[in-house]
Amino acid sequence: MEQSTIAQKLDALVKLQSIDSKLDEIIKVRGDLPEEVRDLEDELAGYETRLTKHEGEINTLEESIKNFKNGIKESEKLIKKYEEQQKNVRNNREFDAISKEVELQQLEIQVSEKRIKEALQQIEFKKEEIKKTDYNLSERKKDLENKKQELEVIVSESQDEEVKLNKEREKASKQIEERLLNSYTKLVNNYRNGLAVVSVKRGACGGCFNTVPPQRQGEIRERKKIIVCEHCGRILANVEFVMEPIKK
Repeated sequence: MEQSTIAQKLDALVKLQSIDSKLDEIIKVRGDLPEEVRDLEDELAGYETRLTKHEGEINTLEESIKNFKNGIKESEKLIKKYEEQQKNVRNNREFDAISKEVELQQLEIQVSEKRIKEALQQIEFKKEEIKKTDYNLSERKKDLENKKQELEVIVSESQDEEVKLNKEREKASKQIEERLLNSYTKLVNNYRNGLAVVSVKRGACGGCFNTVPPQRQGEIRERKKIIVCEHCGRILANVEFVMEPIKK
């Protein structure tokens, strides 16, 4: 980049600020739609994660029911085996020992049946949750589609102008040295209105509206060095001449 004069640097900054302000106006027209679209997309992702979680939990519960049923079958086989053994016992002690084993297996069956009942209830609850989540997911998908279509219409109306301005911005940015461009970008990001380069209007900074001393205004008019507002740090590019009304 060829060495630029201070005046040329200021002109380049003013041009860049003008382009950025126009781009900001285009974005403002979109309002909260881009953020609403992002929020809806995040909400949909949350619903889908919830569905996956519920479905996984149902699969786990169904597997546990299967295991409990297999356990019941094993207990029933053991009970049948113990009852056959009871027919051939030699004394009361053996009979009582086998009876205790039968009772333990019967208790295992009762516990397993209770667990199966609880798992079935949880599955029903999960299925209801899935039904509600599916409904919410479907409704929010409709909302998202409507918001996207609305946003696409607005974007399409200004797309050509936005592309043109972005090309101009890229070209204008190349005319500004990196250090100065970084300072400009930092200022733009610091202020909600995106103004980093302003004029002095009616003796005040065009950004924060604090008074700029006359001597400082003279230095700004000379354009021999880059001057920033001592209150807000914005770059003061020029001093606008305001025609005072003629008193009669």
